[in-house]
Amino acid sequence: MSPGMERFGRVAVLYGGRNAEREVSLKSGAAVLRGLQEAGVDAHGVDVGPDILTVLQHGNFDRVFNILHGRGGEDGVLQGALELLGLPYTGCGVMASALCMDKLATKRIWEGAGLPTPKYRVLTAETDFDAVVAELDLPLAVKPVREGSTVGISKVKVAGRLKAAYELAAAHDPVVIAEQWIIGKEYTAGILDGGALPLIRIEPEGEIYDYEAKYISDSTAYICPCGLEPSQEQDMQQLALQAFQVVNGHGWGRVDLMRGEDGRSWLIEVNTNPGMTDHSLVPKAAAAVGLSFSQLVVRILETTL
Repeated sequence: MSPGMERFGRVAVLYGGRNAEREVSLKSGAAVLRGLQEAGVDAHGVDVGPDILTVLQHGNFDRVFNILHGRGGEDGVLQGALELLGLPYTGCGVMASALCMDKLATKRIWEGAGLPTPKYRVLTAETDFDAVVAELDLPLAVKPVREGSTVGISKVKVAGRLKAAYELAAAHDPVVIAEQWIIGKEYTAGILDGGALPLIRIEPEGEIYDYEAKYISDSTAYICPCGLEPSQEQDMQQLALQAFQVVNGHGWGRVDLMRGEDGRSWLIEVNTNPGMTDHSLVPKAAAAVGLSFSQLVVRILETTL
């Protein structure tokens, strides 16, 4: 164990899980485990299964680096269990994790706090889809509210496709929203221990920053510095921090934003356990301020002390 790293004790890196984001979490977990071990932390990988509480109780762990993505790991369920076990863990607590996993609940909180987020409507099988198009206009983003990694999301450019997009999303979650599609550029702000990292501008090859663009394609462009004037970037970083604080975010995370052609910024969603793969954004932003991957994961782990 490297000098100074003994303060963390024995660390469980939780990854994998049993949901739609398992493969991404396995990649993130392998990278985090390697980064912590390179720094000299006594870190041990745990692929999370139904016996996870028993594994943690019998493993003599002092804290947890949680890099599970999606349901069961990022939605407050695991966080509640870790609270009961008395194990400090990385990332947001129970409330923020549960809130941010639900895109609809997050938007309602932001609306209540007066923060800008695109207009939306909840869709059901009985929805008058033409009326939704008339109210929100096209194009629309159609999303299951409790999935991550862009699972089940589609862009609707023709009114007659809205019902099919709803059905695709509803296969992943019973609650689905249609949201105004902001014409403009996509940005993301990494949040680390109360501060915002430099913004990254995302330019996917296709029309939507989907699962393939995030984790597989080498054609997606990640631009950092993001190209905005310093004051514009600071304004967006400040908005991202506000958005994170309003949902009671803690430790680290990522806030996704759009900047319309008119220069207005819009909040899209919060990731409370962002990806940490070789394609991921928080490590890219951290590198822009001189933090290596290994230094980044140690900084995240420090938020558990």
